[in-house]
Amino acid sequence: MKIQGESIYLDTLSREDCRTLWNEFEYDFKNPTEDLNLGHSEEKANDWFEEIQKLQGKRNVRLGIFLNDGKVIGDVALQDINQSNRNCSVGIGISKLEYRGRGYGSQAVMLMLNYGFRYLGLERISANTLDVNIGAQKALEKCGFLSEGRERKAVYLNGMLHDRLRYGILKEEFLATGYQPF
Repeated sequence: MKIQGESIYLDTLSREDCRTLWNEFEYDFKNPTEDLNLGHSEEKANDWFEEIQKLQGKRNVRLGIFLNDGKVIGDVALQDINQSNRNCSVGIGISKLEYRGRGYGSQAVMLMLNYGFRYLGLERISANTLDVNIGAQKALEKCGFLSEGRERKAVYLNGMLHDRLRYGILKEEFLATGYQPF
């Protein structure tokens, strides 16, 4: 399943792609995320691949983010899909710092929003980020997400308590942007 964007495309992750992403991951202490995976190993990369396969198409749709030259740089997922309520959350990860802040993540999220709203029949997609992750906040707002709330002191990370920010976008809000993938 290949979904083409402007400078990236989304496609199924192979076991080798998962290993590459796992081994190349660089944690950004200026824009932290809730998940901090220390102790990278091939076994953990294999476990991640197996987890993706187990949930793929049932609860999640997780795809790799590839530059147009074929290099895998991250992953994006519609997670915890609830067909009864027609909603889910979106999550994204870009492995190396050099690929962050270049718009690849926003492109990937827009492609997944398009897929979720137009092909899966979803009506709402949410996202969470930390109060200190300004890059993620800007990217979500660029994609049309609206701030919906704040869980105060919800995450203990790196010796500090952080607020978790909640964002959401509705199908009609996304369709009103006029977004059309390439």
